[in-house]
Amino acid sequence: MKILLVHAHPEARSLNGSLKNFMVDRLTQSGHEVRVSDLYAMRWKAPLDADDFAHLERGAHFDPVMDSMHAFQAGTQPGDIADEQARLLWADAVLFQFPMWWFSMPAILKGWVERVYAHGFAYGVGEHSDTHWGDRYGQGVMAGKRAMLVVTTGGWASHYAPRGINGPMDDLLFPIHHGILHYPGFDVLPPFVVHRTGKVDEAGYARITEDLGRRLDALWTTAPIAFRAQNAGDYEIPALTLRPDIAPGRTGFASHIAD
Repeated sequence: MKILLVHAHPEARSLNGSLKNFMVDRLTQSGHEVRVSDLYAMRWKAPLDADDFAHLERGAHFDPVMDSMHAFQAGTQPGDIADEQARLLWADAVLFQFPMWWFSMPAILKGWVERVYAHGFAYGVGEHSDTHWGDRYGQGVMAGKRAMLVVTTGGWASHYAPRGINGPMDDLLFPIHHGILHYPGFDVLPPFVVHRTGKVDEAGYARITEDLGRRLDALWTTAPIAFRAQNAGDYEIPALTLRPDIAPGRTGFASHIAD
């Protein structure tokens, strides 16, 4: 299989750096073809701004959506964006590896999403009608591909438990799982989360890599999170709210995951 690893950590000698190397070695030894987008090493440009769009005249009004669509359709996107889009299309599975900083992904990775997920590529595609509201949330360019987050955090697992002070990890990752990965069509696997990174010793690292290795070995057999597909009948269109008979009485993130 073809696997893309998108890695976002500024220190190659960090725990994240070591886990990146472990994943590349494990997947390669298992016979997979692996490519790595190491965003800090690439000096990835994070901001989505007018500098990305050669068709814009100096001082012209910048519309991130429409100018993104124009550049994608005209083939005038910057090379770094086009290269990452090609890698996404090439891959059968994509691993996103990053430390959780301030309850989300590092800014450089969010910037990767904002620039690479161009209008016409990852969003703004498909028919919009009374029965079908675009190819998204289970449909789209990434349909049939798998994605998994590999996340590290300094906090204890109990801090991210259902009643933990930081909030449930599943809730914190929902905007990424559902809004960034499921939206363009990925089958999203449960995340691999490492807690208390500042306390990882040699024995702890051995346990982490053993568990992570098992998850990597099971990339194609692990059941994805059962997010509801937008155009499969659970949602009223165009309101895009769950039908009254679907998960009655339930609200919030969990209502968008099938039992």
